[in-house]
Amino acid sequence: MLTRLTLAAAIAMSFAQAASAEMMNWSATLDQAQETSVDTAVMDAKGSATGTLDTDTGVMTWNITFEGLSGDATGMHFHGPAAKGADAGVAVNIGDISGLTSPSAGQATLTADQMKQVEDGMWYINIHTSANVKGEIRGQVMPAM
Repeated sequence: MLTRLTLAAAIAMSFAQAASAEMMNWSATLDQAQETSVDTAVMDAKGSATGTLDTDTGVMTWNITFEGLSGDATGMHFHGPAAKGADAGVAVNIGDISGLTSPSAGQATLTADQMKQVEDGMWYINIHTSANVKGEIRGQVMPAM
């Protein structure tokens, strides 16, 4: 009886470890200092983002908050692949999925290449306004420690 219980516990623990190993937490701090092309300086603009990436299914989730922008957000995207300070094209249009308001929560399914880029810290979030068409605040998406 003890052997069966020990085996059952080991199997359950193995499944639990496998499930948790597939989920990667990530975070980003958004500010104007990370933007590469600012038209109008906005001292109080800031934001933060957290989320998960299921490396088995490719589902990436996000929760983004921001405040102090020069006006309403006109666009919000994940861009990549790009290292901090470099620019890249839109990878996921957050605004189309979860809107342009704070807070913003949503999810998208990524390709295998996109998942690798996120795991390597090669994506960033960019929030655009009319005053800063190319982006008002930006933050690099990094795996959470």
